[in-house]
Parts: sequence; structure tokens; C-alpha cells
Amino acid sequence: MTHAEVGMQVSHRRYVPYSHAHYAGNLVDGAYSLAAFGDVATELCIIADGDEGLFASYSDVQFLAPVRAGDCIVITARVVRVGTRSREIDFEVRVVARGNPSRGESAADVLDPPVVATTARGVVVVPPAP
Repeated sequence: MTHAEVGMQVSHRRYVPYSHAHYAGNLVDGAYSLAAFGDVATELCIIADGDEGLFASYSDVQFLAPVRAGDCIVITARVVRVGTRSREIDFEVRVVARGNPSRGESAADVLDPPVVATTARGVVVVPPAP
């Protein structure tokens, strides 16, 4: 039995560790956001369908702003369509805090408003309901 419905939403919060920086300016590659989307989609599938589900596709991936090591991010997944076995999901990464080394090695600022860094739409599939 599924509990999936349009508007259902799950969010994760995480700190982006410096070990994930790949580029100058402590930039993190775009794959970091996509991996985070996979994690939040897994939880959404477990809550809605009692199964981790499988990612089938991404579409309309947009890298709108950088994600950097030292950022605090919120990753959100929201169901926009429910099929028999498929769930279409909108994803978003928002940077809610960012390190500010100009004020000190461990200084950071809360971003108000948060910065939308990455968006995407994805499709997951779950096993048929018993």
C-alpha cells in the first residue's frame, strides 16, 4: 500500500565537509548535489512506499549557484506526480549558511534569504503494491 501523494515532502540538512572540495575556492562538484538528491529520494520512497525505490532518471538539472565546502545546505524532495509505480519529484538544494574566512578561520554567516544552488526533476520507481 502506498502513502505517496502530490505535495509530500522530505528535507535533509547537512554540512558540506572540506574533504568534498574539488576546485579552487573550495567549490564542490555538481555530483554532490545529485548524490544528496538520491539520499532524500530514498527516504521519501521509504516513507511513502516502504521501499528504498530506484532512481530512473533526472531531467532539467540546473546548477544555479556554487556549493562550497563549509556550507550548510538543505536538500528538499517534493512529489509532483504519483503513478502506479513511479514518483516524479522536484529537488532543490539551498545554501542556508556559508563559511566566511574573511572574519576568521571558523567564522560563518547565516544566509537570509538562503541561496538556491541546484534544482532538478527526477523519477523514481518502486515495486508494485502487494
